[in-house]
Amino acid sequence: MVFKLRRGFFLSFSLSDTPHYENVPFEVPEGWMWTTLGVIGTWQSGGTPSRSNKSYYGGNIPWLKTGDLNDGYITHIPEFITEEAVVNSSAKLNPVGSVLIAMYGATIGKLGILTFPATTNQACCACIEYDAIDPMFLFYFLLSQRTAFIAKGGGGAQPNISKEIIVKTYIPLPPFLEQQRIVAEIERWFSLIDIIENGKNDLQNIIKQTKNKILDLAIHGKLVSQDPNDEPAIELLKRINPGFTPCDNGHYTQLPEGWTVAPMQVLCSLVDGDKQNGIERTNLDVKYLRGERDAKTLTSGKYVTANSLLILVDGENSGEVFRTPIDGYQGSTFKQLLINENMNEEYVLQIINLHRKVLRESKVGSAIPHLNKKLFKAIEVPIPSYKEQQRIVMAINIAFKQLDLITESL
Repeated sequence: MVFKLRRGFFLSFSLSDTPHYENVPFEVPEGWMWTTLGVIGTWQSGGTPSRSNKSYYGGNIPWLKTGDLNDGYITHIPEFITEEAVVNSSAKLNPVGSVLIAMYGATIGKLGILTFPATTNQACCACIEYDAIDPMFLFYFLLSQRTAFIAKGGGGAQPNISKEIIVKTYIPLPPFLEQQRIVAEIERWFSLIDIIENGKNDLQNIIKQTKNKILDLAIHGKLVSQDPNDEPAIELLKRINPGFTPCDNGHYTQLPEGWTVAPMQVLCSLVDGDKQNGIERTNLDVKYLRGERDAKTLTSGKYVTANSLLILVDGENSGEVFRTPIDGYQGSTFKQLLINENMNEEYVLQIINLHRKVLRESKVGSAIPHLNKKLFKAIEVPIPSYKEQQRIVMAINIAFKQLDLITESL
């Protein structure tokens, strides 16, 4: 089989035709050939018109920057330049179907295919002309080489590859019809992967909903059976606050016999740690507790002991609770959460977890959102006996462990 290339000469797809390429990566099938990207297409980079000349911008010619590349078809470019800008800069108009690749910085190897004529900046290289290669085959080949291009671009303050590196890159070239079959097979597999990924996301959402349903069943007394020999919850509540008078059950109208309801403020309090000076301790801020950075130390702060509970009261995730792994100083965005010893700590934490979404969506403050403490303190907590709280927590942990195993296997 013979294909005519853009330069007007003919190449036969057989290994005997390519003895001049030494040290090729691997042997290709019969009918294929090794060549370079510079042989199979015309490549050009772009340019940036002078920003100081306002007449160069706001025209009707799309001007793509590498951040606009999306590893797919380019259907939108936000910035435009004028014809004068094209004439007086290195920016060049690339035709529909041009395959684009980023050459600079963090976007090295990012790809796009133009669906309309457009120019690019100098950080982008375009294959604008190809006769012996299907553009989608070229696209997928470049995608397969992204890691290699990134490696070639390393070693400097600003990593980059050049047009010269691109055009000298070897490509195993099959006959044109086989290229199209390969592209069809790649896209079939990618479509299946997308289906699997979507199914994975759906399953993760189902698992999240299942956890919430388990918590909902738990606080309505439907997760574990009641034991008539358990102490009524009202006796537990009297020990917590002898002067508290239980109100009606509000929206918890069908709780099991022996349960009661109290607001969160009766069961726990938000306080600060004891102020200390002159002692070096770890700063227990949110990034450290999330494992996002190493420990930093302070010589003064609000001291909390290991295994304390800290609740986030400032920021987007207000209401999130952390357990301190070590002694240290409470982070500035936290309050210490003290749960009454007559309550099962994990049971109360699961109640808070069930209300996390409401707490996140009801933050107060504009510049820095804060936990709505009034709402937090008013959360109605269904209270079973202490022993039933223990049984509920055990059942939740068993169910959540099974769901987490499913999540980990995805």
